[in-house]
Amino acid sequence: MDPTTDNAGSSDRARSSLEALRTEISKAVVGQDPAVTGLVVALLCRGHVLLEGVPGVAKTLLVRALAASLELDTKRVQFTPDLMPSDVTGSLVYDARTTEFSFQPGPVFTNLLLADEINRTPPKTQSSLLEAMEERQVTVDGTPRPLPDPFLVAATQNPVEYEGTYPLPEAQLDRFLLKLTVHLPSRDDEIAVLRRHAEGFNPRDLSAAGVRPVATAADLEAARAAVAKTTVSPEITAYVVDVCRATRESPSLTLGVSPRGATALLSTARAWAWLTGRDYVIPDDVKNLALPTLRHRVQLRPEAEMEGVTADSVINAVLTHVPVPR
Repeated sequence: MDPTTDNAGSSDRARSSLEALRTEISKAVVGQDPAVTGLVVALLCRGHVLLEGVPGVAKTLLVRALAASLELDTKRVQFTPDLMPSDVTGSLVYDARTTEFSFQPGPVFTNLLLADEINRTPPKTQSSLLEAMEERQVTVDGTPRPLPDPFLVAATQNPVEYEGTYPLPEAQLDRFLLKLTVHLPSRDDEIAVLRRHAEGFNPRDLSAAGVRPVATAADLEAARAAVAKTTVSPEITAYVVDVCRATRESPSLTLGVSPRGATALLSTARAWAWLTGRDYVIPDDVKNLALPTLRHRVQLRPEAEMEGVTADSVINAVLTHVPVPR
């Protein structure tokens, strides 16, 4: 068999599996297609996701449905003010029988970690995730311990309730590949949600709702290999750089997008191109992923914020003014 043909078939199978994944999640979550797509893109890019939305818009359910559809191990940590770093990473425990200390893994040792209300815990505990998110390992007592693969942190936060919260520092925000805004559903979608509940849908029992694994870790690995082969022309690379550099010159921002942000935008655009059936990136791929990839990597000036300027509006203005390659 021609290896090229075999690779193409493997790529097509992986794409079909991930499309089925999006369909499967919709059995539990209604009207959040952009957030679902963002989570799939993050998996393809080995990135992490920050989900922001008011309480009750299915942020937690979305992550649980993703795990159930992928047959991945998942754990949930409710971040609270008294949570300690060892409650996340694990710690050394004394064993009286052996008179030795043994490592007890924390919930971070999983494929999909749901960090619920991450901004409710102090910076000391927030920072316990930095090494895990960046290095994909946890160091306890000087010994590095690798995390499983795939590994994704899906953190949630409430954008309207700030009392008793600890805003994520820029260094931690920059570790998230995407910041996805989970909006309130439309009227029709909300009616569909209530209809499902009236028919007996139980969000705590996803298997009863018909959510089943439709993609494996092997499918995900094949998809990642295919994304890595997606062609990026020099013009597209220059376009990504120009978009990110333009944010640094915006008068509304005190902090623009870093080179890490530019790398992230290139990665997410490649993943989106592959998901839509192409093996090359076009400018629209960059535009489609610019908001979720960059909105948390910029910092507004206080005076601009008071005038109602948002990170999204600044990025949209940049996309309007930066010349698009032909």
